[in-house]
Amino acid sequence: MINYRVKSKKLLILCVLFSISVVLASCDFNNNKKESNSEETSKAVTQPTTESKEDKFDKIINNMSLEEKVGQMFYVRCNESNAIENIEKYHLGGYILFYENVKNKTKDELKSDIQSYQDNSEIPMLIGVDEEGGTVVRVSANSELREDEFLSPSDTYAVGGWDMIKSDAEEKADLLLSLGFNVNMAPVCDITSEPDAFMYYRSFSGNTENECKFVKTVVEISKSKKLGTVLKHFPGYGNNADTHYGMVYDDREYSEFVENDFKPFIEGIKSGADCILVSHNIVDCMDADLPASLSENVHKIIREELNFDGVIMTDDLVMSAITDFTDGSAAAVSAIKCGNDILCCTDVDVQYPAVLEAVKNGEITEKQIDESLKRILIWKDKLGLL
Repeated sequence: MINYRVKSKKLLILCVLFSISVVLASCDFNNNKKESNSEETSKAVTQPTTESKEDKFDKIINNMSLEEKVGQMFYVRCNESNAIENIEKYHLGGYILFYENVKNKTKDELKSDIQSYQDNSEIPMLIGVDEEGGTVVRVSANSELREDEFLSPSDTYAVGGWDMIKSDAEEKADLLLSLGFNVNMAPVCDITSEPDAFMYYRSFSGNTENECKFVKTVVEISKSKKLGTVLKHFPGYGNNADTHYGMVYDDREYSEFVENDFKPFIEGIKSGADCILVSHNIVDCMDADLPASLSENVHKIIREELNFDGVIMTDDLVMSAITDFTDGSAAAVSAIKCGNDILCCTDVDVQYPAVLEAVKNGEITEKQIDESLKRILIWKDKLGLL
């Protein structure tokens, strides 16, 4: 005889167990869904960090006129008599100050000058100076700003070894930043061995390994303080003469550059330098016809062989090596076309209109200008300017 009461009880238990399993499965599904949603939310929160920075640069670029974009590519020798006027007229990306902009000024006066340039610029400016030490000191040459001039890198090392190289880099960065500068046009990466060579007293060493260690030290310390650095003078002067006074021809083999001269630049790139300055030397093994600063092949070496994706800058286009080679307007256009992002220049009144016209007539594409501008904005952002 079938016990219907037991059977009903079993069915009831089965039903209850089934219901519980359904509820548990539902809870597990919901938990998984919540975790999935949580992961998606987390991704959505973290992902835009990179995107938002890119968006910020793109937004800035998209809201700029062509005149403003071109202006950002000019890093101009500061003329105090029309400094504010030129910022507004040419939308300048930066000023480089020399001793005449610094001499006889107190710290407060110099800070006020630099702040006035920033106050009159819609996009914060690169404000740079050559404070290498030794024969090139623009700031510490003024005793109001530092009691003694900075020693040359080699003399600094001779006095106190690597510890003094570090403290020297720290003091330079702190001093320049306190005055309103955000770029030091250093370190010198050139390797020289002959006392008669132009770069001998500006170069740290004739030894490649020591030069690399020096560059690494200066770049890392400067970067930690958000002071911009400029690796100069690519592809390396070696023991050659001074391009300020005429064209210089370098007939060394390419292997010598690879084994020696390129290495301090590579070390600087690895250490976080954001800019490389290119010299005006004609280097036969790279381009026998054009100064390095105007050579597409030299810039291709920087991008493709050194894998550098930062800002490339010319040495000043007013130097005799360039003015003896071509006129200022042609030099400026050629400098952009071959791959420079920033023109270090004195004759902005001549060179800015030439570049602007070259973009308008299609000789230079606006796309190339935008790519350079983005690299410049990335640098400014890393310096805390944007």
